[in-house]
Amino acid sequence: MSGGTDTASGAAADPLALSSSRGRWVVAATVLGSGIAFLDSTVVGIALPSIGREFHGGVGTLQWVVTAYSLTLAAFLLLGGSLGDRYGRKRIFTVGVVWFAVASACCGVAPSAGLLIVARVVQGVGGALLTPASLAILQASFRPEDRARAIGAWSGLSGVAAAAGPLVGGYLLAIGSWRWVFYINLPLAAAVVAITARHVPETRDPTSAGRVDSVGAALAVVFLAGLTYGLIEAPTRGWSSPAVVASLVLAAVTAPAFLIVEHRRAHPMLPLGLFRSRQFSGANAVTFAVYGALGGALFLLPVELQIVAGYSPLASGLALLPVTLVMLALSARSGALSARIGPRLQMTVGPLIVGAGLALLTRATHPGSYWTQVFPAVLLFGFGLAVTVAPLTSTAMGAAPPEHSGIASAVNNVVSRAAGLLAVAVLPLLAGLTGAAALSATELAAGFRTAMLISGALCAAGGVLAALTIRNPARARPEEPCWSCGVSGPPTRPSLVAAGGRPG
Repeated sequence: MSGGTDTASGAAADPLALSSSRGRWVVAATVLGSGIAFLDSTVVGIALPSIGREFHGGVGTLQWVVTAYSLTLAAFLLLGGSLGDRYGRKRIFTVGVVWFAVASACCGVAPSAGLLIVARVVQGVGGALLTPASLAILQASFRPEDRARAIGAWSGLSGVAAAAGPLVGGYLLAIGSWRWVFYINLPLAAAVVAITARHVPETRDPTSAGRVDSVGAALAVVFLAGLTYGLIEAPTRGWSSPAVVASLVLAAVTAPAFLIVEHRRAHPMLPLGLFRSRQFSGANAVTFAVYGALGGALFLLPVELQIVAGYSPLASGLALLPVTLVMLALSARSGALSARIGPRLQMTVGPLIVGAGLALLTRATHPGSYWTQVFPAVLLFGFGLAVTVAPLTSTAMGAAPPEHSGIASAVNNVVSRAAGLLAVAVLPLLAGLTGAAALSATELAAGFRTAMLISGALCAAGGVLAALTIRNPARARPEEPCWSCGVSGPPTRPSLVAAGGRPG
C-alpha cells in the first residue's frame, strides 16, 4: 500500500477507489474522526440543564460551556487546515483525534463550571486539527471519479452524527450523568487512531513552504475571543463595563489587522485569493446564514423542551430523532441529485424549508402533544437539512484547487462554526434571554418564540442568497460522462450542525 504523495498536486500517488477495501476504511476513519467533533457540538446541548443545575449557573454559564468549545474550534480551524496541508493530513488528523480524546476526559472529570469551560477550550483545539484534515484526506486520497461520492458519504454520515447528538446525549443522561457525554469520545477516538494508522495514506501540499502563520492564528483567536466575550458578558456586566468595551474594541481592531497580515504574507494561513471565486464566496456566505440559524436554534431547543415543555433529557433527545432518520435516509440521495443537476436549486430551496421548520417550533412553548407541537417542525427541519447539507460543502470545496483542499475545508468549517458561535452569543440577547431569570419557564417560552422566528428568517435569507450567488457547473458532454466535474468536493457540512461544519 503506497502512502506517497503526488508532488504535483498534493494528491495521493496511488489514488484510491471508493469500492476498494482500503477506500472504505479511509472513509470510515474520516467519518468517525470528524463525527466525534460534530457529535460533541450537539450532544452537549441536551446536557446543559443538568450542568446548570449541578454548578448553579445561569444562561451565561451555559453559553460559555458551548462557546468555549466553538471559540477555539473556529479560531484554530484555519491553522489546522494549513498544518495539514504543510505537515501531512494523516499526521495532523491523528494528533487532533488524540488531543480531542484527552480533553474529553478532562471535561468528564471537571469539578467546577470554570474548569469544565477551560477543558472545553482545549477540546476545541483538538477538533480544529482533526476536522479540516478529515475532509482534506478524502479530497486528496481518492481518484477524481470517486472523490465526490467519497466526500458525499463523509458529508451524509457526519451530518447524521451531528443530528444524532441530542438522542445520544439524552440516552447517556438517562443511564448515567452528563459526564458520560464526554467519556463516550474515548473509545471512538481509540478506534479512529487504529484505523488511521493502518489504512489512511499520507498526503500534503508540496507547495507549502515558509513558516507557520502564527501571527494570523493569534489574531484570529483574539478577534473571536474578544467578540464572543463582549457579546456574552454585556447583558450581565453592562455594555459600558470596561471589560466589555475593551473586548469589543479589541475585536474591532484585530479583524482588519488579520486581513492585512494575511494579504501581505507570502504563505498566509488564509489565502485571500480563494474568495475571488464567486462560487466559493457565495457558498461560504450561505453556510454562515444557515449554520448561524442552526447554531442558535439548537442551543435553545433542548433547554426549552426540558424547562418549558417538561421533557426529560432522554425525551428531548428523542424529540429530534426524526432529523437523524431523515438525514440518514436522504443525505446520500441528495448528494447524488446535486451532482446530477447542480447545487443551486437545492441550496436555494433547502434553507427555505429549514427556516419554515424553525418557525414552526414556536408552537412548542407549553406542555402538550409532541405529535402536534414538535414533530411536524422537526420533520420539516430535517428534510430541509437533507436537501441543503449535501451540496453546500461540495460547492465550496469544488471551487478551490486540490492543493488547497485542507484550507478550503478549514474555511468552510470555520465559517459554519463561527456562525454558530456568534449565534449562541447573540440570539439569546436579541430574544431577551439574559441572566438566571431567563431560565424560568415563562421568560424562556417568550424568548424562545422570538429566537425561532429570528433563526427561521436568517435561514431563509441563506436560501435567497444562494439563488443570487450560486451557479451550476457546466454539464459534461453526454458521450463522455464526467463524474468529477459537477462536484469535486464534499457534499455536506459538518457541520450541523452544523451542520458547518457539519458537520460540518
